[in-house]
Amino acid sequence: MRTVRVFEPALCCNTGVCGPDVDESLVGFTADLAYARGLGADVERHNLANDPSAFAGNETVRAFLAVAGSAGLPLTLVDGMTVLTGRYPDRRELLTYAGVTADAVTADPVTSRVSVPVGATELAVVQESESCCGTGGCC
Repeated sequence: MRTVRVFEPALCCNTGVCGPDVDESLVGFTADLAYARGLGADVERHNLANDPSAFAGNETVRAFLAVAGSAGLPLTLVDGMTVLTGRYPDRRELLTYAGVTADAVTADPVTSRVSVPVGATELAVVQESESCCGTGGCC
């Protein structure tokens, strides 16, 4: 199986549920990441604000930041090679990058419940009513 690493800009919280404005792309990516992990994918995300050592310790990421800066993030690497920049991978891309097949997979966008093929486990993504940073807004 391939390793997928997503390096994202400095965020107060990864989920996108932080402060008065919810970033739908982050909410969706968080759900997609949990889904891929539930299927056994080797995927990780690194936030520049709370995991700077992952950025500093990766030569590809350092070289990317030297050219594009943090404005070019997110950066997606598969087995250390750049495959996507400037946006988060969608669910299908994430599964493809990880080498996971999910042809029979469907998701209900209303409940965020994910149905997987027979023989696999069902994964539910639950969103909390409060921000990950507490009720006071951004961290």
